[in-house]
Amino acid sequence: MSQKPDEKKEDPEDDQGGLDEETEVELQLKSQDMLTFKVNKDVVMQSALIKTMWSGDQTETEIPLPNVRGSILKKVIKYMQYHHTNPAKEIEKPLKSANMREVVSEWDANFVEVDQETLFELILAANYMDIKPLLDLTCAKVASMIKGKTPEEIRKRFNIQNDFSPEEEEAVRAENKWAEDS
Repeated sequence: MSQKPDEKKEDPEDDQGGLDEETEVELQLKSQDMLTFKVNKDVVMQSALIKTMWSGDQTETEIPLPNVRGSILKKVIKYMQYHHTNPAKEIEKPLKSANMREVVSEWDANFVEVDQETLFELILAANYMDIKPLLDLTCAKVASMIKGKTPEEIRKRFNIQNDFSPEEEEAVRAENKWAEDS
């Protein structure tokens, strides 16, 4: 059998991976509403919860996430996929601006441009799944929403009822006057 100089002879042993080569493993994340999302294992290892579950039983590829709705899990996965190749930068605290575009990357600022209910569900999911950069980002968004606002504006924004009587509120303001002066 003759072989041309630039032709490579195929060796069946070449197809066998070495010991340190790992095949692409996909995990199936199952949401509260029983939606299943197939995601590369390396991407979802950003979640300390999933990392712990996977390390406990590496034969189990289905990861139940009963505290996360499918629509929110889809967004969390989008976040992890983006930040798998673009690591999130530490968010400077306290926030230097109420404008998220001055605090985080354009992609992250766009990611948290969501309605308030979705934002709070993302916070709960990031906390439950233990994804610190996502938790920091979503909490920074909430902080940006209250930065520079009066207590009345904050109550209105988040639909918080004032349970202080006018006298109690005045007493609290007097006790904490130092905080308003800074």
